[in-house]
Amino acid sequence: MSTTTSTQIRLRERPVGEPTADTFETTTVDLPEPADGEVLLQIDHLSLDPYMRGRLSEAESYAEPLAVGDVVMGGTVGTVLASRHPDLAEGDQVLSYSGWQTHAVEPGRAVRKLDTGANPASTALGVLGMPGFTAYAGLLQIGRPQPGETVVVAAAMGPVGSAVGQIAKLKGARAVGIAGGPDKARALTEEMGFDVGLDHRADDFREQLASAVPDGIDVYFENVAGPVLDAVRRHLNLYARVPVCGLVANYNATAAPEGPDTLPGFLGQILTKSLTVRGFIQTEFVKDHYADFLAEMGQWVAQGKVRYREDVVEGLENAPEAFAGMLRGANTGKLLVKVS
Repeated sequence: MSTTTSTQIRLRERPVGEPTADTFETTTVDLPEPADGEVLLQIDHLSLDPYMRGRLSEAESYAEPLAVGDVVMGGTVGTVLASRHPDLAEGDQVLSYSGWQTHAVEPGRAVRKLDTGANPASTALGVLGMPGFTAYAGLLQIGRPQPGETVVVAAAMGPVGSAVGQIAKLKGARAVGIAGGPDKARALTEEMGFDVGLDHRADDFREQLASAVPDGIDVYFENVAGPVLDAVRRHLNLYARVPVCGLVANYNATAAPEGPDTLPGFLGQILTKSLTVRGFIQTEFVKDHYADFLAEMGQWVAQGKVRYREDVVEGLENAPEAFAGMLRGANTGKLLVKVS
């Protein structure tokens, strides 16, 4: 077997604020031949997700940070080029966490063979992958929307937010999405089937939000924080539920936000309105709910009941710039890099 080389993007230095070109470095390495139980993969698509920003930092979090010099992490869909694992064959498409590189050698037990009969393989990184499961588990296990209730979600044209709103509709709730920009706000209603789409950058956003939720908010799916949270929390109903899966507005922050401290006011609301505010990481629900997610969400997507967008960037070399843009909200839909 001829030697396979892999182009890799590694962490060169920890970013302060927004990641820049200096944060990363590109290398090329020769890969070993697969040993018993291993597979050689060609990486086809790479997933870019906000959680990766935390892994670039040494700040305490739910996962260990990358070491300087490591290949940047990320979910991938790839094709098996060579296999020494009994359950995987050349040509199989698989889900792995090979990160920012063109090829990888992985243990066969660490990858999952994909059934691409009903939905494209790339959906395993988005609507049928970690983002979709985050929406499914967080909304149904923590938010628990009831028919007729109002569900509000921020970053609603992202892969998590768009799924949250559509699942809420399938459960009989009313879906209000908040996104950045008028085009995204329109797409929420015209493409994703939300009842209302709002642009948080609009000068009258707070007034629009008040008009959109005349009966208050029963579930607020939080993945942004910042000024959006401050506006939304004022409309939370008694016994409202707030699943918290991300705080992307704060990920590049280098100082405390300006203005008054709103935390005491929010804590007062939690007390007086008996709110449930529950942070979560999707992995805690995998054991009990992932199989149901794959079956139910897979059917919804195949039937067109849940729609999705993929924002595809061509070329591994463009991953750093696309990643920085995602943290600014530049993408629409699930951000993928087409590696090969």
